Amino acid sequence: MLFDLPDTATLYDALLARDPGYDGRAYVGVSSTGIFCRLTCPARKPRPENCTFYATVAECIQAGYRACKRCHPMAPAAEAEPAIKTLLEALTERKGQRWSEPDIVRMGLDPSTVRRAFKRHFGMTFLEMARLERLRHGHVALASGGKVIEAQMDAGFESPSAFRTAFARLMGQPPKRFSADGMIKADYIDTPLGAMIALCDESHLHLLEFADRKALPAELRRMHQIFKGRIGIGRQGRVMDLLETELDAYFRGRRSSFSVPMVLHGSDFTKAVWRALVEIPAGQTRSYSMIANQIGQRSAVRAVARANGANQIALLVPCHRVLGADGSLTGYGGGLWRKQKLIEIERQYADVPVYDGLHQSSKRPSPSNRFR
Repeated sequence: MLFDLPDTATLYDALLARDPGYDGRAYVGVSSTGIFCRLTCPARKPRPENCTFYATVAECIQAGYRACKRCHPMAPAAEAEPAIKTLLEALTERKGQRWSEPDIVRMGLDPSTVRRAFKRHFGMTFLEMARLERLRHGHVALASGGKVIEAQMDAGFESPSAFRTAFARLMGQPPKRFSADGMIKADYIDTPLGAMIALCDESHLHLLEFADRKALPAELRRMHQIFKGRIGIGRQGRVMDLLETELDAYFRGRRSSFSVPMVLHGSDFTKAVWRALVEIPAGQTRSYSMIANQIGQRSAVRAVARANGANQIALLVPCHRVLGADGSLTGYGGGLWRKQKLIEIERQYADVPVYDGLHQSSKRPSPSNRFR
């Protein structure tokens, strides 16, 4: 399990020592190269600030990394399952192929068997893996200033229209709707629970969602309407740097709260609910009725639940801290498994001083100056 891993310093020492004891138990994603490796990889060791450690191959892939060609971190699964080996080799050889179940059948493989094998070893199906790989190439090309045709070729799509359709399915709009000089930028950000899409301007965060959330395309379309199409693809440095730093500290157990300035896009009622969510300390939970009482709307429990589900800034506006009246996990756009993981992470923050990255304080920072 992800949270049974040792601390980052121990894992980095194991990486330097090429400790075989971590084979199959831990992997390292290297942000400077975009690849993930075994800790025993013979390649030159990356700087510690470029390393993120994961417990499974699936987490590495979902965070946007590709497998290292020197240490072959997916090889054990391939050796255990001949179908996996066959398909991973085909995925490497047939760059850009738009895979479907008939392709799997034509290779003499049973789609159901393949689906179960990939889910068992990687936490995702082969078709999902292939789609993520293609779209990652396309996003990187566009973020680097490439044209749609270049992104299409990097992503391996046969036609611009096919690439635009797949891109729009993920991002809510085709590439041409993203402004080349937009002051609002959309970019990927990697976390131990999977890749997220962040939308930032020079001073504020406007959206943060897991890339596989079904509601993300609709949320991005709404943002395009709000900003009249002035959204680009790429990195908006200052806010993204702060967001990445604080998310990294949060997942490492070093920070329970965030200082990233945010803009909340919603009605006055919805914003009141979201502000109430920010007031919930890490390590604690609330019910919908408790939030309704807090904002002075005791009879609006269902409306509070809708506002909670409409939250567009995951983690920083902690809608995952709201449970059913009986304490059960209720719907979460990022998936109930992520909600459970986040609650597990935050148990370590219960009744402990807030750590702001530099100093400890017994008081929680006021969120009032973070909203615009």
